[in-house]
Amino acid sequence: MKYIPSIAFEEMSGSAKGVTAAKMKSRKYIRNRGYGGSVRTADQAKVKGVFKRLTTMWKSLTSAQILAWNKLALSQEGRSVLGSKAKISGSNLFTRLNYWIVACGGAPVENPPALVGVENPSSATIVCQGDTFTFKLDQDLTDNGGIFLVIEATEGQSNGVTRAHSKAVAIKLVEEPDDTAINIAADYVAKHGAPSAAAPKIFFRYYFVNSSTGEKSGTMLAECKWTAAAAAGGEP
Repeated sequence: MKYIPSIAFEEMSGSAKGVTAAKMKSRKYIRNRGYGGSVRTADQAKVKGVFKRLTTMWKSLTSAQILAWNKLALSQEGRSVLGSKAKISGSNLFTRLNYWIVACGGAPVENPPALVGVENPSSATIVCQGDTFTFKLDQDLTDNGGIFLVIEATEGQSNGVTRAHSKAVAIKLVEEPDDTAINIAADYVAKHGAPSAAAPKIFFRYYFVNSSTGEKSGTMLAECKWTAAAAAGGEP
């Protein structure tokens, strides 16, 4: 619950005694303090381990390497939690790019790579019927050398849910994808369990990553609805 503070709390920030003073869009408020959970999934622990490794690596870089990353960061931008554009630091850029290099099976780089950009994926055709669950890009890449496709999906959602893409988590990483159908059934079941009629809607996010530079394309959104397999022996 949020509370609007009086002018006496105009400059307050941070947490104390179970409450947090914060600011959003120039408006200050006080809310109950959130402590977060202590439970971590295997995936969360893996991601945390990569970031810890990269943080330690950043501290060991030479002054010249840090200056090079800071210089490259001046030409890049990120987005704040509110969606507005924001400048990023050299350490932020180092971590962002190297995270994807490591996720794609590579070794993190100490010197900033030459950024080349990554095209956005095309639309996708998703088939989810019975035990069949496939994901297919409608158009092949111009050059997929060193490119990985990251497919994220949500747990099954009820029919009343109209937008839940933000709940999607990575289920599959595909090296040098093309426009052939990808079987994602086992990957989805391992992460979320089998789709069902009780929660048939599944929301997707997907994007390309350059495994050499760590660059990421724009994120595409999609959704599908699970249906039961056609009955055997029916009329042709």
